[in-house]
Amino acid sequence: MEATIRGYFDDLYANDAVSRYSSFVDIISKTNQPVAWVYEVWDELVTMLSDTNNHRRAIASQVLCNLAKSDIEGRMIHDIRKLMQLTYDEKFVTARHTLQSLWKIAVVKPEYNELLVGHLTDRFTHAMSNHNGTLVRFDIIELFKKIYDATGDQEVKQQAAQLIATEIDLKYRKKYAAVWKAQTGE
Repeated sequence: MEATIRGYFDDLYANDAVSRYSSFVDIISKTNQPVAWVYEVWDELVTMLSDTNNHRRAIASQVLCNLAKSDIEGRMIHDIRKLMQLTYDEKFVTARHTLQSLWKIAVVKPEYNELLVGHLTDRFTHAMSNHNGTLVRFDIIELFKKIYDATGDQEVKQQAAQLIATEIDLKYRKKYAAVWKAQTGE
């Protein structure tokens, strides 16, 4: 791993939010494509998922999701539940950043897709018992759309349609359905 990249990871522990965010942006940029150094930081990121600092937890989750495409050893299968658990984080912003990144894992392998669709379905079903339930539901419908767009998986599309149909509030049902209509013309 290049010293510059290692420096980005070291800066994730900075107390200075500007430095931490700048390093995060650089890491996300680097990990938009597969990287060879994935396992040099993997365990560090998994540990960071339980950091006392919610910003670091959010960063770790988003970077791990981005690194899924580089994970040729299949480590994600062992750590995916930790990421899914973070969608219930006490800090909603952390939970939401994690939730919004999960699609990047689902498109890597069918077994990840299956695990995540199951989790997201459960998360959608129970979202209203938590704060910001309609926002969580909206994010999940958007995730299903991203997964579908990347994979063409008809089961994901059908699952999204079924979830949308369960929404009893017509206003939100229309809002969720619009995610699919606006992007596909359906």
